Amino acid sequence: MAATPAGPRTWLSEADCELEDFRALVERATEIRDYPLAASVEGNVLLYDGDRLRGLAADPARRREVQAELSRALSDGPGIVVLEHAFPDPEVVDRATEVFEALIADQHLAGATAGDHFAKPGANDRVWNALEKLAVRAPEVFADYYANDLVALVCTAWLGPAYQITSQVNVVNPGAAAQTVHRDYHLGFLPPEVAARYPAQVHRLSRFLTLQGAVAHRDMPVESGPTMYLPRSHRYEPGYLAWWRPEFRAYFEAHHVQLPLRKGDAVFFDPALFHAAGRNRTADVRRMANLLQISSAFGRAMEAVDRERVVNAVYPVLLRRKAQGAGEPWLANVVAACAEGYPFPTNLDRDPPVDGLAPRAQAELVLRALREEWTPDALRLELRAGAVRRES
Repeated sequence: MAATPAGPRTWLSEADCELEDFRALVERATEIRDYPLAASVEGNVLLYDGDRLRGLAADPARRREVQAELSRALSDGPGIVVLEHAFPDPEVVDRATEVFEALIADQHLAGATAGDHFAKPGANDRVWNALEKLAVRAPEVFADYYANDLVALVCTAWLGPAYQITSQVNVVNPGAAAQTVHRDYHLGFLPPEVAARYPAQVHRLSRFLTLQGAVAHRDMPVESGPTMYLPRSHRYEPGYLAWWRPEFRAYFEAHHVQLPLRKGDAVFFDPALFHAAGRNRTADVRRMANLLQISSAFGRAMEAVDRERVVNAVYPVLLRRKAQGAGEPWLANVVAACAEGYPFPTNLDRDPPVDGLAPRAQAELVLRALREEWTPDALRLELRAGAVRRES
């Protein structure tokens, strides 16, 4: 794990994967005194009271303080935080659950079987691109769900502005086996011989381009198989090569942490954290989570989302909610989940910079439309014109 005499290593290989180095890293304790805003530590994982964080973050003078601690916990600490009571209104979660169940029922009727990256296809129920499907099917539900300020808080703490949310619903059915341990997107989806072709600085960078999250849509006792985590494993530099090796997998099986979650709790973690969905040992609990994969403006999201379609579905709801008194932060959180917040890539011949170094992003257009109360048709035309300008 040490750097070369000339400085940090340029290339990583499986020969660099030493279990003793890994153990020395992950067996350090998480100290509650280092995280003054946390409510408790369980299994080296930091737990936060969502109601308290909401209150603190509502004060602009303290919002950055909250974000700084969350970012530090994710990057230099255990690599995982649990936000208890992240969704304070259970009805918001229940309404989204009803839509997700309807989408799953539609898939069954169509005979579709959703694959899984790290588990046997068909064992569980998956809804890919659940973000777009929720927006189109139930835009009111989408708006209430993604207006959540704690989601926006942690996304901006890790990724800054212009992040892109994608969502995949995962239902682990009774009796379903656990996933294999893994790291996540980007390098986590490459076999080790391919990942090794990328220089070490890309291995260090990859984890900062994505934030992984999960919202519990039902209570998740440990026997239902909530996700297994290995705190601090995200900091192991050759980890994108190590998680494939049998000795690292065996260590994970022996030392992972599982925490029960309640409906409305949310977990966020560094994508390089060693993790895997657990085995559902119950006879009757269909464990449902909305998996959030949030991408940096400077990275590539895993899923293709038609942001124009999402905005057109949700914008009439935003207009109504504004008229009913919804504040700018509420509206901005929903727009961040809907619209493309970054202006590139584009066609600079047709879409030149305006009043700055970059063209206007889609999200800026939507926020302007809300301020000026454009009709849905007027926004639809502007969105289409903007999309045409960006074409090659």
